[in-house]
Amino acid sequence: MLTVLIFLTAIMINSCKKETSNSGNLTPQEEEQATLVMTESDAEAELVFNDLFDDVMGANNEVGMAGTGIFGRANILNNSLEIARVDSATRCFAVTITQVTTSFFPVSITIDFGSGCLGRDGHTRSGKIITTYTNRLIVPGASATTSLENFIIDSLQIAGTQKVTNTSTPNERQFKVDVENAKLSKANGNYSEWNSHKTITQVEGLGTPELPFDDVYKILGSSTGKVKKDDRLYAWGSEIVDPLIKKFTCPWIVKGQVKNSKVSNSSNSTWVAVLDYGNGDCDNQATITINGIEYQITLH
Repeated sequence: MLTVLIFLTAIMINSCKKETSNSGNLTPQEEEQATLVMTESDAEAELVFNDLFDDVMGANNEVGMAGTGIFGRANILNNSLEIARVDSATRCFAVTITQVTTSFFPVSITIDFGSGCLGRDGHTRSGKIITTYTNRLIVPGASATTSLENFIIDSLQIAGTQKVTNTSTPNERQFKVDVENAKLSKANGNYSEWNSHKTITQVEGLGTPELPFDDVYKILGSSTGKVKKDDRLYAWGSEIVDPLIKKFTCPWIVKGQVKNSKVSNSSNSTWVAVLDYGNGDCDNQATITINGIEYQITLH
């Protein structure tokens, strides 16, 4: 879920002595590599904060719908649905609830993974997720603002702020999700910065409003970012051109397309990538297409 592995052998970037931006002239080979790196970084950030949305929603029934994300995601195993909530007596993270006033809301919830906590999804988390809720998130008008403290998934350090706002109407359940000043840093010094503005609308499971495990959502919106890869710095903008489909029963986005465009001071830059998450199956496979050439990728 967290790292997109692109299996390429022919495409390389020559090393330089100092970091350079993407404003200079690049060879076609370097342009293609830059576009792949930017698309990889956008997908990585999308999956990280999609996962965080599930964690914030799943803390308990008082603030959301208990059992999603790290609190016990429903999983598809051997073509059958397994639903298991992580019991508070056996989980390796601690949850602290702090009431800001004498009434329950606003309320702050801290999820503390300590120095390392291995989740059911196979990823190790450390640090803290801190969220303040104005009301239960399934209530229209409610919001949840999340900050991160020394938060690391495996070896990826994550910073930034996410705000989820319930913008539902009587006819549909919908959330606005804004991610500001996100930074995903790797141990080798590479990093990406990301800002995202998305709308998440429920399209299935409305008949069981208190149960998340049959819920399916579509995601629309856009993001911007920049990525440092070795000695290069690239900027991009992305737009969802076919709604992304997320399910609480799957750790990956299962369908939809994102168009990723390289931002450059050069007016003749035409490099565009389309990331395709697949046909709706719950798997970690996706493709990136650049100038008609398709690359298979694996999401972690």
